[in-house]
Amino acid sequence: MYDVIVVGARVAGSATALQLARAGHRVLVIDRAAFPSDTLSTHLIHQPGIAALARWGLLDELRATGCPPLENVVYEVDGIRLEGCGRGAAGQRAAYAPRRHILDPLLAEAAARAGAEMRLSSRVTGLLRDDTGRVVGVEGTHAGAPFRERARLVVGADGMRSTVAELTGAPVTLQHPRLTCAYYSYWQGVPADLELYEAPDRWVAAVATHEATLVLTYFPQARFEEIRADAEHHHLRQVHATAPALYDRLRGATRVERLRGTGDQQNFFRQASGPGWALVGDAGHHKDSITARGISDAFLQAELLARHVGGRLDGDPALLDQALDAYGKDRDGALQPGYEATLAVARLDEQHPSRLAMLRAIRQDAELTSIYFDMVAGTATIGDLYTPKLLALL
Repeated sequence: MYDVIVVGARVAGSATALQLARAGHRVLVIDRAAFPSDTLSTHLIHQPGIAALARWGLLDELRATGCPPLENVVYEVDGIRLEGCGRGAAGQRAAYAPRRHILDPLLAEAAARAGAEMRLSSRVTGLLRDDTGRVVGVEGTHAGAPFRERARLVVGADGMRSTVAELTGAPVTLQHPRLTCAYYSYWQGVPADLELYEAPDRWVAAVATHEATLVLTYFPQARFEEIRADAEHHHLRQVHATAPALYDRLRGATRVERLRGTGDQQNFFRQASGPGWALVGDAGHHKDSITARGISDAFLQAELLARHVGGRLDGDPALLDQALDAYGKDRDGALQPGYEATLAVARLDEQHPSRLAMLRAIRQDAELTSIYFDMVAGTATIGDLYTPKLLALL
């Protein structure tokens, strides 16, 4: 009998298991994958996520892998260029963009050191329920053999197409149409920190990761079938049209690995919990990757869930359910602003003249530029930006 079974061992699942195991709970983590392995990702961890890694004592481990700090941000739109660095979160000003075949095992190994049992190359096929319908465990297969394990809480951290969400019947509580499709490639010999380039119907980003630079292109979802028919051509053409200076750097560089992409960037919130179960990470909430909030948001949810259910896993199930309900309310409140901001960016609309005027004013002042990049990282709001200094420049 476990206190918690976490289904999914990547960033959301291992982060959740780490918090709960460190709190003294008996935790089992199950995942279909074997590590190290890769997964679709923008890789970027904004400063709130980096602050979480620092709290967990894992930031130095990440740095030791050779992942470069992202201490300078460039944003260009309509001939306007902002360059600088945000003020950061909890003393962390640099972002990082680790490869997932490095980050995911790092988190899983930390969870295992904390006492979580890792059962990889396993598949969950069903949920166990008691006579009241409460979830009390899982069933599945490992190395071809069936297993059944019981727990007071089952956590779905198994991604946007979550099996746990499907099996619990977790309803979608908020949903918007897909807005973009995205493709990315890795290049060696392309110096970069974090670069963002925006134009109507186009978005390009470049970000330094382990031993390479990641180059991403975003297109309107309506063009997905056209883009996927010749993704290589459209990917490079987009870079050339939107970020010509970046394109010039690519011409003298070497692309490594295959082009990757997706047209299935869903935007939704699912109900966060129910009797005996909870969802974290993309299983409970997913949005377009254009703002790269997924990893940082997964860390936030892991800490929220652990904070709410700590001390409630060995007593009255009704008290656990109250804690799970509070987790859901806090999750929605914390993630709603970033969801709305992401939808606004992912529409890839033409910039309004008033926003361009604001950006021209911001670029004149290093402090305002830092606040703007805090907004990109999710640590500031538009209200923080509209200071007397900005109003005087408009």
